[in-house]
Amino acid sequence: MRSAVVSAGFLRCAVDSCSAQRYRLFRSVCGGARSSPGATVSMEKARLTPFPREQATTRICLVSSFATELLEIRSKEKEPSLHVLVIPGNPGIAAFYKNFVEALYENIDGQASVTAIGHISHSQKDSERGRLFSLHEQIDHKVDFIEQELQHSETSIVLVGHSIGAYIGLEVFKRFPNKIQMFVGLYPFLKLNKNSVTQSAIGYIARSSLLSKGVSLFASFIGSLQPSVTRGIVRRFLGPSWSVTAVDVACCHLLKYHTVRNVLFMAMTEFQKLTEEPDWTFVRANEGKLAFLFGVDDHWGPLSHFEEISKRAPGVTLTVETEGHTHGYCCNEPGSFWVADYIANLIKNQSLIRNN
Repeated sequence: MRSAVVSAGFLRCAVDSCSAQRYRLFRSVCGGARSSPGATVSMEKARLTPFPREQATTRICLVSSFATELLEIRSKEKEPSLHVLVIPGNPGIAAFYKNFVEALYENIDGQASVTAIGHISHSQKDSERGRLFSLHEQIDHKVDFIEQELQHSETSIVLVGHSIGAYIGLEVFKRFPNKIQMFVGLYPFLKLNKNSVTQSAIGYIARSSLLSKGVSLFASFIGSLQPSVTRGIVRRFLGPSWSVTAVDVACCHLLKYHTVRNVLFMAMTEFQKLTEEPDWTFVRANEGKLAFLFGVDDHWGPLSHFEEISKRAPGVTLTVETEGHTHGYCCNEPGSFWVADYIANLIKNQSLIRNN
């Protein structure tokens, strides 16, 4: 049962070192994550200093009649030329990215709006009454959001996708090749890793309706306990590395029957689709607009995939993160701030905002 809970409840959220104190990335200490074609960058250690940052706010909007959780900060500019849209992994809970969104906004000096969009029914409230949504439906949902909220403005988009969000982002990019100025895949999950025991275990659970329901019921039971008890269990299970924000999000959003069911159903459809090769023709045709960040030891996006991209599309900007933040970077503060600094430098190096 313990392995089942790991697979379902905390899918793709790796455990990393964190600090309870809030920090700001003072400046890039890696010379910038170079975004010139074909660059391969190894990032140096980030220096952090305390700062009071702008707070992201949550709102619920209807996208093609589906309740959608958005975590956002509006640009300080009256008419911003850029909007950064963050597509989460799985679980697709926007609130997990709070520290990351706020740090990214600060590092680009508020010159662009930053929005993280949650997946349908990966939320605190079961607005869709138990309906399960596939990978394809989640892709269409992000396309519908852009058409509804961003398509008719003059604002360009930087699309950021984490884990399976990188695959979703590439599919969205295909629909808006002129609107999207740059795409960044963070610890990307682009195809199955046959050597991953974790992926095999999750796939086994996700394919079984009985196991999926059992894991979801167990997660919802933990979530139904007294808040202090639930928080204590989550903290003990995850260890001290998750931030206070991430623990609260796990307790309030993730440990719901409908959320875990959707996490597992989406995972099942991911594994079915990602047996296929990525669209290398599209990647090569747009390599000047693409960047990927890989971790050293990440079974979702192993370095073998990094090497394959470098061979098949040598103009893509590739980076290897060596600080140990790993796949679940958004669940702890140092990881969130480091990755935010990396993306801010990509944006600045592409001259998409003013480099103050």
